[in-house]
Amino acid sequence: MKVLVVDDERDVQVLFEQRFRKEIRNGDIQFVFAFSGEEALGYLKDHGQEAVLILSDINMPGISGLELLRQIKQKFSAPPPVVMMITAYGDEDNYRTAMNLGADDFLTKPLDFAILKDKLKQI
Repeated sequence: MKVLVVDDERDVQVLFEQRFRKEIRNGDIQFVFAFSGEEALGYLKDHGQEAVLILSDINMPGISGLELLRQIKQKFSAPPPVVMMITAYGDEDNYRTAMNLGADDFLTKPLDFAILKDKLKQI
C-alpha cells in the first residue's frame, strides 16, 4: 500500500518512518512525503493513482489541506484515493468542512499511531 503524507512539518517523515519501521521493512506500506499542498498535487499529477491513501494536514501555508482535499476529489476520482485529514485543531468547523468535501476520516494531532495502524488495516 502506498501512502502519501502531506504536512508542512518535515519532522513527520522521521516520525512515520520510526512508527512504521516494521511495515516498511516488510514491504506492507510505502510512504511518500509532500511538504505542501502544491507538492502533493504535483506528485499526484505525475504518479496518477499510485497512492491508495492520502493523509493530509489541514493547516498548511499555500494550499490548505481542505483545498487540497477539494482538488483531489475533483481531479483524481478514478479510483478515488482514501483521504484522511489530520489537524491539531479538532474543531467542529474543520471537521464539518472536511467531511462535506469528501474526507474519508478525520484524525487529530498528536496522532495515535495505534489507531492509525488499525485504520490502515481496514483499507
